[in-house]
Amino acid sequence: MQLEFEKPIHELESKLADMKELAKQSDVDVSDAVKQLEAKIKLLKKETFENLTRWQRVQLSRHPDRPYTLDYIYEITDEFIELHGDRTVRDDKAMIGGFGKIGNQTIMFVGQQKGRNTKDRQLRNFGMSNPEGYRKALRLMRLAEKFNKPIVTLIDTPGAYPGLEAEERGQGEAIARNLLEMFMLKVPVICIIVGEGASGGALGIAIGDQVLMMENTWYSVISPESCSSILWRSWDYKEQAAEALKLTAKDMLRNKLIDGIIKEPAGGAHTDIKVAAGELKKTILKHIKELETKNPRERINARMEKFGSMGVYN
Repeated sequence: MQLEFEKPIHELESKLADMKELAKQSDVDVSDAVKQLEAKIKLLKKETFENLTRWQRVQLSRHPDRPYTLDYIYEITDEFIELHGDRTVRDDKAMIGGFGKIGNQTIMFVGQQKGRNTKDRQLRNFGMSNPEGYRKALRLMRLAEKFNKPIVTLIDTPGAYPGLEAEERGQGEAIARNLLEMFMLKVPVICIIVGEGASGGALGIAIGDQVLMMENTWYSVISPESCSSILWRSWDYKEQAAEALKLTAKDMLRNKLIDGIIKEPAGGAHTDIKVAAGELKKTILKHIKELETKNPRERINARMEKFGSMGVYN
């Protein structure tokens, strides 16, 4: 699938492929033309992706080929054991978690998982967790704390599931409980937005010592479409809503709502998952190493101070 702003790049890449095929099938030397076209594509990519609008970043975060939570986990870990169930209701497939090993470092990974095809999307509920998903996440975080293992949460959700049955089973309480408990976790906690970070659905697993965003992701109290439908009674103004919400990684860092941005390969994480996952892995290990030098009380106090100072102006 091509996004509208990607089409000029794909057209040039198609020409480049044709040129290389022509060179293979004939004795014509097109090496200079190939080099020129490659340079042109590289420059166009740089210009395009450095100057994306906020709405275009939102589109990129939802790209159907973009890596999801399990894609990253399987790419960066040497071994991963998924754990299931909240021990109360059922196993929520929209929320996944388990112990993963990177070298000698064991980490508890928790995150939202979307589906690739229709059947998988239904199974994963489009990445929207029910209360049992948040209770499962908390159970796994407490397990990590029991064994003194750091926690990494990977956030990618359009929001918590808003269905009647979710509210009946205590959706609001489950998210609020996670917020409270995550402040008090004694082990290092790193939270990374890898796709969409919408509302309390994202915040329910996003209280950490380090909150980071990948370059082409968004994090906000509401999606641009929902904001548009509330303010203008129509989804037609989603682009204006995205601009007003200031929801990109750069906006969040400028407003001191996150601690850092993880670079993606030119064109987005979906263009080269190995490079994107490599950056993610390097960042995780770096921050775990830094956080483990502090004692638990220091980390908890810093966590509380960081979130307590958000939105405070002198």
